[in-house]
Amino acid sequence: MPSNSTLSGPVKKPKAVSTQSDGRSFEEIRQDCLRKGILFEDPDFPAKDSSLFYSQSVPINFEWKRPKELCADPKFILGGATRTDICQGQLGDCWLLAAIASLTLQEETLARVVPHDQDFGRGYAGIFHFQFWKHNQWLDVVVDDRLPAVRNNLVFLHSADNDEFWSALLEKAYAKLHGSYESLKGGSTLEAMEDFTGGVGEMYETKQAPDNLFLILRKALDRGSMLGCSIDITSSAESEARTTTGLVKGHAYSITGLEEVNYRGQKVQLIRVRNPWGQVEWNGRWSDNSREWNMVDKSERDRIQLHSKDDGEFWMEFDDFKANFDKIEICNLTPDALTDNVTRKWEVNMFEGNWIRGSTAGGCRNFIDTFWTNPQFRLSLEDADDDDDQCSVIVALMQKNRRQLRKEGLDLEAIGFALYDAPDDEDHLGKDFFRYHASKARSRTYINMREVSERFTLPPGKYVLVPTTFQPHHEADFMLRIFSEKKADALEMGNNIDADLPDPPMPSRPEEETDEEKGLRRLFEKIAGSDQAISARELQQVLNGVLSRRKEIKFDGLSLNTCHSIINLMDVDNTGMLEFQEFKIFWDKLKKWIMLFLSYDTDRSGRMSSYELRIALNAAGMHLNTKLLQLLGLRFSDKNFDIDFDDYLTCIVRLENMFRVFQAMDTSKKGEVTMNMQQFLLLSMNV
Repeated sequence: MPSNSTLSGPVKKPKAVSTQSDGRSFEEIRQDCLRKGILFEDPDFPAKDSSLFYSQSVPINFEWKRPKELCADPKFILGGATRTDICQGQLGDCWLLAAIASLTLQEETLARVVPHDQDFGRGYAGIFHFQFWKHNQWLDVVVDDRLPAVRNNLVFLHSADNDEFWSALLEKAYAKLHGSYESLKGGSTLEAMEDFTGGVGEMYETKQAPDNLFLILRKALDRGSMLGCSIDITSSAESEARTTTGLVKGHAYSITGLEEVNYRGQKVQLIRVRNPWGQVEWNGRWSDNSREWNMVDKSERDRIQLHSKDDGEFWMEFDDFKANFDKIEICNLTPDALTDNVTRKWEVNMFEGNWIRGSTAGGCRNFIDTFWTNPQFRLSLEDADDDDDQCSVIVALMQKNRRQLRKEGLDLEAIGFALYDAPDDEDHLGKDFFRYHASKARSRTYINMREVSERFTLPPGKYVLVPTTFQPHHEADFMLRIFSEKKADALEMGNNIDADLPDPPMPSRPEEETDEEKGLRRLFEKIAGSDQAISARELQQVLNGVLSRRKEIKFDGLSLNTCHSIINLMDVDNTGMLEFQEFKIFWDKLKKWIMLFLSYDTDRSGRMSSYELRIALNAAGMHLNTKLLQLLGLRFSDKNFDIDFDDYLTCIVRLENMFRVFQAMDTSKKGEVTMNMQQFLLLSMNV
């Protein structure tokens, strides 16, 4: 069952968890090394080729060198962490570098990712640590300071100062988190920003942005979000090329403020942008010394132009900004990553789950026969935004651990999601609902990115959110986060576990038996013999004989264990055998189960799709949650996600057996029982 947590209001920053295989913390390892007088060598990420590449042999002869072998007086951070500390090496991870550059502009966030309690001074033991967010948890990643070098020069990320090493060690810790340096090839800046903050990313094309983009950005700033923008380039030659207006192409800027001013009797929207170089500014309208400021009230001008100098920060009219910049990236932060002085905080609901082949990997809406089996989540939006009658919601769907899985040949899945108006009192929506109801909102496209996020403005109400892979049967673990301006309730659907099992009918007197019952009695007497009871082995023989003659089902034969389960289910007098009345009740059940099986064998193949198991069990009176259905799919379906009749019968008999035993023990009807070891072992063996 996907786990769920909710974050809102003032939240204490959670402590980072050690990722070291032996469970020791950074400080424990460092103190141990200092006592022994040795330098740390990380057994979890050794100085070997496997830590560099997983898909090829190492192309050049690397040497692993400690900073004190590369320079006389190494420093962890020299004169503060700045963008000039970040120079790309021979690895395609410019996306990571851009995120680190943005990180240097956020002093408090940087101090969490790059703890300052470490250096090359007195407490140096060859060990450093960094903190990253992963799947709703902060992790403390330790590394030794052996770095890959060629001819005494660092090969990957390094500082412009040859004696500064925080950025190179940060890259190594991030590579360790994902399995190798090669795992960092290719990515998005927002991906790394999320790992540095625990936030959720959004990207907007300014030329195709929504009409309320200014409001979106203002609310994002109010909530402490990190905002960046850039100008696209058409070739590598344009990278960091300056325009005549003082802007730089292919360069990451930060958005630091938004204002509305009175100008010639009209409201003008302004945006403040910062060049991380600390110089080179926009020279058009509303730039530092432009004449537009002369038409603004002095007190308002002084307040807005508090820093009016060549510091890399400048104002632009919002329309000019949209005309000149191409992309805006927003990293919305969760409450635990924010300071208490932030004006407002997002409300966050978070779930973790998985798509399992044969049960919950239903694929997108194109595959209507399985789409309904995907995990479903109910979202209740009750309170509209303060300045609107609608509710602002950001939905972010992330697939987990895909960088680490690359070396196993598993790359990113194409993922997406859809939102539907929710009917009342439905625990799980079936195929017919999705066949006849269109989505209310959805992700723009299915794409093979780590995370797909989308902002929606929806009227208050109840919605069903369905996250999916594009193709059915594709397995992956996921995390779903829902950001809302006002508190919203969210829960996983399909969580009910119960059974509505009818009491067995009263036995008929021999003179009142129907012709069918009389025929069944003759069959029973023939099998049972003189003791007038059927053993598990005798039951196996008769069922295999009868069922193998039915051509409409695929049947490989019942195991003796399954027949023991049938007897355990029906044997009310605990003789270990079936008497006639018990056999007759079972036979009636068997006929019903066969009809259920055939009704869900839609292609008349003699097999039932494992995705239909939920419906069949519901029709038999047994309701299971998603987690249990996933386990049953893995246990009973074949490689084509089909279930033969014998596996189906085994499954349904064992389930009813377990439900009836539990219900008999649950005398208080609370859905909970207490049992001792003997009771547990007897129950396990009998099922």
